[in-house]
Amino acid sequence: MLFMCHQMALEHESKAKEKATASAPSSGSSSPAVQIAPNAAGIPIGHMRDANVPIIWVLGGPGCGKGTQCEKIVKKYNFSHFSTGDLLRDEVASGSEKGKELQEMMKQGILVPNETVLKLLEAAMVKALNGTVGYLIDGYPREPAQGPEFEKFIAPVDIVLYFECSNETLVARIMKRASESATVRADDNEDTLKTRIATFRENTEKILVQYPTQLRRINAERAPEEIFADVEKAIDELLVKKGKK
Repeated sequence: MLFMCHQMALEHESKAKEKATASAPSSGSSSPAVQIAPNAAGIPIGHMRDANVPIIWVLGGPGCGKGTQCEKIVKKYNFSHFSTGDLLRDEVASGSEKGKELQEMMKQGILVPNETVLKLLEAAMVKALNGTVGYLIDGYPREPAQGPEFEKFIAPVDIVLYFECSNETLVARIMKRASESATVRADDNEDTLKTRIATFRENTEKILVQYPTQLRRINAERAPEEIFADVEKAIDELLVKKGKK
């Protein structure tokens, strides 16, 4: 009994210290990331919602041109650009214990838990916090349940940029890219592409209806410069709203 009381007292003291070091009161939601000391910006991991940094999800089918638009956003606005796929590959390449676990899961064809993805994503966001104006989360969420989990564990999304293209345009662009590439992907054929696009549309429409006020539909059938003009308008409005401009 004495030991249990002592443990409870230690836990109470630890929680009090964590509360004192936080830059703002906790929102009450628990983060999947491990709590650590605040970074140089004073934001402990797990408290991204207190940072008031714009968060944008970037969605669009294969070949919609969102990669080009993300490059333009990073160059003009100094946003940090994160792809969950890249984060997973980087963790594997690091040779860490977590990376080895992920590599084994991928070899076995096991889907990486979304909680693991969110931990990597949040850690990357906190690491970039000092030098960034905002965050571009590329290709996430991929499934309807992932958006609410992101907002619960990390922070609410500010806007969702959705680059709209017809199926015919997406297929044509991918096939053109494949014909010009020295390395041809196994899934770069019309039948597989049509299946990929159909799956993307089914999931994405279920995602988009969850965010009617944040959604910005952008016609991606045009030239990159025309598309970016609409992107600039959406981001400029967001920065003004967040008091960043």
